[in-house]
Amino acid sequence: MKIYSIIKKTNTILYCNQWKKTVAFYRHRLGLEIAFQGDWLVEFSLTQNAFLSIADQSRTTMTSGSGKGITLSFQIQNLLNAREELIKEGLTPAKIQSQIMGADVFYLFDPEGTRIKFWCYSQ
Repeated sequence: MKIYSIIKKTNTILYCNQWKKTVAFYRHRLGLEIAFQGDWLVEFSLTQNAFLSIADQSRTTMTSGSGKGITLSFQIQNLLNAREELIKEGLTPAKIQSQIMGADVFYLFDPEGTRIKFWCYSQ
């Protein structure tokens, strides 16, 4: 049996010092939909089977990595439009860069310091 053949859902969990601020960032600034909300964890729906959870590290046995060593990578259809929308939200995404392997990319950081990579194949 291959483990990938039995996976039904994926969920990345970020343990955060700045929990309320980080939840607000993903909910209100990026516009992600809440799939589940508890008093110390909020799960956002990314796709039908992919989720991102923000957990209050002070309420768990895990500690925040303060964004170190983590990149969330989101493939999107239109980098220019997405970047412009983020700027309208008062955020400061980096400039769009051409990358190796035929993709263009820009980066943004959440309040916890987690790097978010938005990318699409070059056209």
